[in-house]
Amino acid sequence: MFSKSKINEPGPKGSDTDTQKGADAAKAGGSDFKPSTPKAKPAPSMLSSDLLITGNLKTSGDIQVEGQVEGDIRAHLLTVGEGATVKGEVVADDVVVNGRIVGRVRGLKVRLTSTARVEGDIIHKTIAIESGAHFEGSVQRQDDPLATGSKKMPTAAAATDPKA
Repeated sequence: MFSKSKINEPGPKGSDTDTQKGADAAKAGGSDFKPSTPKAKPAPSMLSSDLLITGNLKTSGDIQVEGQVEGDIRAHLLTVGEGATVKGEVVADDVVVNGRIVGRVRGLKVRLTSTARVEGDIIHKTIAIESGAHFEGSVQRQDDPLATGSKKMPTAAAATDPKA
């Protein structure tokens, strides 16, 4: 059950065994300890079907919405459940819509399943729309759909500015 450790073994007198013991203790208590790293993917945050959130949500993780959100959502992966409704802008690397979104959708990958209802523009890098999905709005492909502004916007504003 127990084994004899080298710390208890007699060493040559006048050696650096005491120094080595201190280094071993420091190593055992300090540098060998590694805090948990975010390598293990955490479970997505789930908003249940009886939940109504008024306000914006922002995370670097994943969100699964089953209830209602009145506000903007920014996430890595956003899944909108069949009975869920989101009223606001959605920005995510991956967006999977099974329910309803009223507002703009921006995503690298956007997927509308057969039960999806989207009322708003979709800005994407890649998109998949299943048969039966309901969509009202425009679709625009961009290499970087997550960028909030466009370089064309300031020049258009300057062109309409009578002071310019």
